[in-house]
Amino acid sequence: MKTKLFVTAFLIFFAGNFFASAQSNLKLGYTNLDYILGLLPEAKKIESELKDYEKQLQAQLQSKYSEYEKKLQDYQKGVQANLFTDLIKEDKEKELMNMQNSIKQFEENAQTSLQKKQVSLLEPVLEKIQKAIDQVAEENNYSYIFSTHADYGGSAIILYAKSKDDNISDLVLKKLGVTPPAPGATDANNNTGIGTGTGAGTGGAGTTQPKPAETKPAGSGAPVKKK
Repeated sequence: MKTKLFVTAFLIFFAGNFFASAQSNLKLGYTNLDYILGLLPEAKKIESELKDYEKQLQAQLQSKYSEYEKKLQDYQKGVQANLFTDLIKEDKEKELMNMQNSIKQFEENAQTSLQKKQVSLLEPVLEKIQKAIDQVAEENNYSYIFSTHADYGGSAIILYAKSKDDNISDLVLKKLGVTPPAPGATDANNNTGIGTGTGAGTGGAGTTQPKPAETKPAGSGAPVKKK
C-alpha cells in the first residue's frame, strides 16, 4: 500500500513539473476564422456568387417541378374523363413516378454541387488566411494557435480565454491588409452569411425550396396529391 501511495505521489509530482515546464516554454494563441473571413473583401464576393449559383439551381428545380405539376394535372383530368386505357394509365403513372424521382435526385445533386462550389470559393481565401496566421505566429513567437470557432458540425477548440492579449485575429487581419473594427463592434464577427464549413444547401440563403407532390395509387391507380 505504501509503495502504491509513493508511486502515485511521484507521478503527480512528475506530471505537475512537466506541465509547469511545458507551460513556461509554450506560448499559446487563438483566433477565429469566421471573424477574419467575414471582414475580408472577398467574403461578400463569395456570398454573392453562392447566392447567384443557388438561384440558378432553384430556377432549374422550379422548372422541373412545374413540368411535373402540369403532367400530373393533365393525367388526373384524363382519368376523370375516362380518356385513358389501363395500359396508357400505367405508362403515365410510371412517367410521373420517374419525374418525381428525377426531382428528388436533382435536389440531392444540387445540394452537393452547392457545397462543392462553396469549398472551391473558400479554399484559396482560407489558404491566404492560413499563411497570415503562420506569419503572425512566427513573428510573435507563438508555439500553437488554436481556433475558437466551430466547424463542420463540431465544437470550438477553445471555449474560454481569460486573456484577450493572445487573440491574434486582429493581427492576422492587419497582415492581410484589413483594418480591424473598433472593440465592441460585434456585428463584424461574420455578417456575410457564409462560414468555413460546408453546410450549404439549396434551401438556404432565404430561398424556399419547392417540393413535388407526393403520389400514391388511388382506387383507379391514379397518382393523387397527399393532403
